[in-house]
Amino acid sequence: MALPNADQTSNMAEMEMQWAVKAMHHAETYMKLLNSVGPGNFKLCPIEDALYEDFRKNFPDLKLDVLDENEFKTDMAKAKWREFMNKYEGTINDYNFGSLLRIDCKGDYTEENAMFAMRTQFLCIEIARNKEGLNDHLKQKQ
Repeated sequence: MALPNADQTSNMAEMEMQWAVKAMHHAETYMKLLNSVGPGNFKLCPIEDALYEDFRKNFPDLKLDVLDENEFKTDMAKAKWREFMNKYEGTINDYNFGSLLRIDCKGDYTEENAMFAMRTQFLCIEIARNKEGLNDHLKQKQ
């Protein structure tokens, strides 16, 4: 893949801004669902149960309440995640699309409490948080 020339770099800034807007919209929508419907009352994807089982089989000790970015960002972690996620190409829409992921499940999306992740990583972490009760505190009292 060739690097862009000087004429193309202005388009890259526009593409980055479009990604950021889409990712933030997705994050806001997800938080609204958690707060209004509750974590056990909706599905994030059609294969949620199978994805959760596969995720926990491959990442049984991953701490979910407060994520350690090294579990996602080191070369070894990236390779493990890449192998895991590639199984879902064609099964999960936009499986490798960039998403925002909350670091601490007790907080909202903020600059300090969000990290970049792939869509499949977002799904795995948030499905597990929902199933394991870590997001239960977010549902607003009716």
